[in-house]
Amino acid sequence: MKAICVDDEPLAVEYTVNQCALLPEIDEAKGFTDAQSALTYLRDHAADIALLDICMPDMDGITLAARIREMNPHTAILFLTAHAKYAFDAYSAHPTGYLLKPVSLEKLAAEVAYVGTEKNVSAAAHIRIRTFGYFDVFVDGRPISFKLAKSKEILAFLVDKQGAGISRPELFAAIWEDQLYDRGMQKQLDVYIRTLRETLWEYGASEIMEIEKGILRVKPDTFICDVYLFYSGDVEAINAYRGEYMSSYSWASITEGILSRNAANKA
Repeated sequence: MKAICVDDEPLAVEYTVNQCALLPEIDEAKGFTDAQSALTYLRDHAADIALLDICMPDMDGITLAARIREMNPHTAILFLTAHAKYAFDAYSAHPTGYLLKPVSLEKLAAEVAYVGTEKNVSAAAHIRIRTFGYFDVFVDGRPISFKLAKSKEILAFLVDKQGAGISRPELFAAIWEDQLYDRGMQKQLDVYIRTLRETLWEYGASEIMEIEKGILRVKPDTFICDVYLFYSGDVEAINAYRGEYMSSYSWASITEGILSRNAANKA
């Protein structure tokens, strides 16, 4: 999981980030000393957990939590404060947890473990991706309507790669095949990617995809996918496969062949 820590006291930020780094569940923790910097970061990066000080100038932690939830409803909020009297106000933001500073590693570990459990449960109920037959994404049972067909195909390709990082040139080469990756197409690809991210955000599914240093990937632990279940040996998923995989996309034929051979071997 990825975490952000926001506190107007630099030493407090450093302490919390270091505590997070000691927990095996947290892959990365970023620290910020003001709310606006954290919000700017979250426009391009997903966070599974936000650890927020309540009393901060310009924008307090409760207001910041509301802004974060607008961007990603599924980010877990952990409030950190030295003043227990703020607990009641903090709970109006429906946080996942509330910890008094200085936070002990034991208590932080317990809260993070709880968040991990809750996210696994919510992922199963919240976002499902279908690849057998045609490619579709469902959020709470409702299919996502993608504004651009190529944006949908980009997400499909990333799902096919099972969380592996893909550069823009690699993505372009796979989807556009023999076309020239010139300046005009680079700009067009950026439009497709931006539109995809906007659509995922609108449907409350922004956590399934991330971009780091120009590398795109999906986060497999944030959604349920039939082909991933197939690979894991899930009997229902194996029986559900009927020889068709992401039928709209020519590049998917390689994976389709692999699935068909595996299904025949398991028959």
